[in-house]
Amino acid sequence: MELAGENAMGNLLDLVRTSQLKTDLPEMNVGDVVRVHARIREGTKERVQVFEGTIIRSRKANVDASITVRRLSGQIGVERTFLVNSPRIDKFEVVRRGAVRRAALYYLRKRTGKSARIKEKRHAQPQAAKA
Repeated sequence: MELAGENAMGNLLDLVRTSQLKTDLPEMNVGDVVRVHARIREGTKERVQVFEGTIIRSRKANVDASITVRRLSGQIGVERTFLVNSPRIDKFEVVRRGAVRRAALYYLRKRTGKSARIKEKRHAQPQAAKA
């Protein structure tokens, strides 16, 4: 038996959650190279830091959606997880689309250099109608 108060509270939570969703997100998938513009606070100053790398994991759960981005800094791999709908994120830019057949690219953690490359997704060219 469900009480009226619980249902109203659920509706209120859904309303708050949907108001937090970002609407200007580009389509991002695992394997894509993205630039994440994140706001960083250092003391009293605030600046935008750009983190560019390959998406190795994507969790799509409405408000709690997150992506994990990996890049090589020197010879060391750096991974950072970003909440997609966070107010600390200014914008996402998709630099290159990757052609992968996996849901998570954890194997990239063991690789550097040429073996860590991902093929670029080829855009389908419209075929000319044959008469």
